[in-house]
Amino acid sequence: MQEKLELSDGKLDWKGRQATKYKHGGMKTSFLILGTFCFEQMATVALAVNLVTYFNGVMHFEIADAANQLTNLMGASYILSILVAFFADTYIGRWKAVMISGCIEFMGLVLLAIQAHFPKLKPPLCNVFEQNSHCEKIGGSNALLLFVALYLLALGTSGFKAALPSHGADQFDEKDPKEARQMSSFFNFLLLSVCIGAAISITLLVWVQDKRGWDWGFGISALVLFLALVLFFAGLPMYRIQVVQGSSAITEIIQVYVAAILNRKLQLPEDSSELHEIDNDKEAALEAEFQPHTDTFRFLDKAAIIQTTSTGKDGRAEAPSPWKLCRVTQVENSKTILGMLPVFCCTIIMTLCLAQLQTFSIQQGLSMDTGITKSFDIPPASLPIIPFIFMIVLIPLYDRIFVPFARKITGHPTGITHLQRIGVGLILSSLSMAAAAIMEGKRKKVARDHNMLDAIPVMQPLPISTFWLSIQYLIFGIADMFTYVGLLEFFYSQAPKGIKSISTCFLWSSMALGYFFSTMLVKIVNIATEGSTNSGGWLAGNNINRNHLNLFYWLLSALSLINFCSYLIVAKRYKYRPQNSAHVGSGENSEG
Repeated sequence: MQEKLELSDGKLDWKGRQATKYKHGGMKTSFLILGTFCFEQMATVALAVNLVTYFNGVMHFEIADAANQLTNLMGASYILSILVAFFADTYIGRWKAVMISGCIEFMGLVLLAIQAHFPKLKPPLCNVFEQNSHCEKIGGSNALLLFVALYLLALGTSGFKAALPSHGADQFDEKDPKEARQMSSFFNFLLLSVCIGAAISITLLVWVQDKRGWDWGFGISALVLFLALVLFFAGLPMYRIQVVQGSSAITEIIQVYVAAILNRKLQLPEDSSELHEIDNDKEAALEAEFQPHTDTFRFLDKAAIIQTTSTGKDGRAEAPSPWKLCRVTQVENSKTILGMLPVFCCTIIMTLCLAQLQTFSIQQGLSMDTGITKSFDIPPASLPIIPFIFMIVLIPLYDRIFVPFARKITGHPTGITHLQRIGVGLILSSLSMAAAAIMEGKRKKVARDHNMLDAIPVMQPLPISTFWLSIQYLIFGIADMFTYVGLLEFFYSQAPKGIKSISTCFLWSSMALGYFFSTMLVKIVNIATEGSTNSGGWLAGNNINRNHLNLFYWLLSALSLINFCSYLIVAKRYKYRPQNSAHVGSGENSEG
């Protein structure tokens, strides 16, 4: 009986023994990982929405410099996640990467708390908003301490992004239909844990930062992160741990592209069985990954053409260079990565739209009535809680009601395919931007009708509730749930075994590019419309009532629609990675 419970995919427990289904992994164990991610988000999301205030009000950076420092920090975190994922997959393993990253992040938060507490480690108190004030900007060794702490924080958070989702997915056996469905639920609940942690962070921790002081804020964040590490470590005896490959799958993929170029003049054999592959017995002994040959991207097959081997001085045949001869499995893995790139590119605009909800929509909200009751207003930094609340409600409904209903119709373990899920999110993001454009037109009409086009935000709110913005947040929240979770599942299920952690970083890379392109698009739009508007561009100036944000939203909606049409073509042509067993993506070959 116990032999039947042994995992077939060779995962181990923390002591290096064979992991068993009845004792290791599964949905119960994954809840520890979800709780860890929730606590980590609770500790850090408040910093992302409120750190500009700290840079500006405490460290005395100018507003533009403060914003740049934050975006640089977030960008570094996304980029470092790829590096951490590489080390996790190749050398140290995913659970160790999470623990090491958590300790580094904890050190960063502790240093920030110490600096915020002791006056000698920061500039003298000064009101930067007074016109005649000459506030001293942080510098010297204090500035060094600040940036060391910040980038320890960035390195730590990158490790959580890189390794924790993949480690959570490792708790399920993709070859078991039941566990394949559970893995899909895990990715849904992963987004739910992010939303719960973020919602608590941008309400409770933002309040602590604003009312009790930044030393309390950073200190509580450090304490919450410590609890996350304790929770994660407590689950160590129950985890299924993926065996570290010891060789770089990224290098093997690059070798295919190099070999294909070097062998570009060679003729492909008519029979694909003549291409280079290790024999099955040797493959089984080494427990190497094996993929059957496919007819896509045939030019890469040239990397596996067997050539006449040269002999050395002793008369023995020399082993061919791995940069000129690759296995068929290597070639197929490279084809998979190449095939995923168009899908990756089509999702960048999604984050471009998200960036507007995190910036311009916040500015819209600040100009509107933020009162919940006569005596309580939403703090400006807590306005992003609106989409998180929607997603906390929607994700369980999706996983427990929509997926089982769709599964009965389609017969698919996850209800709909990964690419269908991503496509739904992309079209909804276009509708979200259209709703935002309509809402902005309504907001400007209220300002115009009440002669408040020059009203000061927060001080002179327009007589229209900020909850009107919940429409665009609701639609984008649903889009978020479909696309981002669909991307995590898609990249994890399709990526070669040796780069599972790196594959989930494709999502973070897509988001980083989306934020970058958002900055570029805003500048391009302002330059292009400079002469056609009194404000010097659709988005120029600080008066949101007199610019043309509604037209910018319509532009984004149109671009998103065009992007969705392109995605339909890409998804229709995509061929899913062949599977030798019951797998989430098996048998799918198109968006439809």
